[in-house]
Amino acid sequence: MAKKKKLILMVGHTFLYNPVVRVLKKYIEEKVLGDIYYIHSIRVNLGQVRRDVNALWNFAPHDISIIIYLLNELPNSVSVKGKRFLQKDIEDLVFMDLDFNNNVTAHFHLSWLDPSKTRKMTFVGSKKMAIYDDVDNEAKLKVYDKGIKRDEVAEKDYGAYQLKIHSGDILIPKLDNVEPLKEECRHFIDCVTNKLAPLTDGEHGFKVVKILEASQESLENDGQTI
Repeated sequence: MAKKKKLILMVGHTFLYNPVVRVLKKYIEEKVLGDIYYIHSIRVNLGQVRRDVNALWNFAPHDISIIIYLLNELPNSVSVKGKRFLQKDIEDLVFMDLDFNNNVTAHFHLSWLDPSKTRKMTFVGSKKMAIYDDVDNEAKLKVYDKGIKRDEVAEKDYGAYQLKIHSGDILIPKLDNVEPLKEECRHFIDCVTNKLAPLTDGEHGFKVVKILEASQESLENDGQTI
């Protein structure tokens, strides 16, 4: 409808306007972390307990929007399991697994029934690893020069490879001090004024909801792969 009326449609996925996510996007595109192996996300808190949606629909939109933006692709499949402790029809604990191309996998832990507020995403690559901690006001992004690789010399000399652990420095990149919501609003005004396509356009929102619907189907079928 927006295309037909030539209007700008934008979805409020605020995390994509966070400088940490922008830097991570750059690192992944430039292979700073190497090939991505897996992504692990924890988004938990004690409350606010929702009565209209479960923990999947409450928390997962954020992680899904970030992941498909960073990897620039949709998952091939999703498997979701959850538990209902406080209300008989609403899951307050959800574990979600998404499989992408090139053997990349992502795991989400979502809950409003947890002792502490955690908003942390871990990215494990073939060269380096990164942790995005949205609760840490001092160092929201840390890049670890750590990994495990095959010892090619040993493989050449002895015919069998060895796995060597590498541990180097920790980089805390300097990030722009911007408020994501303010940046999001500025971007929307710019798109309206200059007739630009928003970063989080209607198509992006559609993709997130498509994954959520498949996830809900899996949840209702005890983790069946969808």
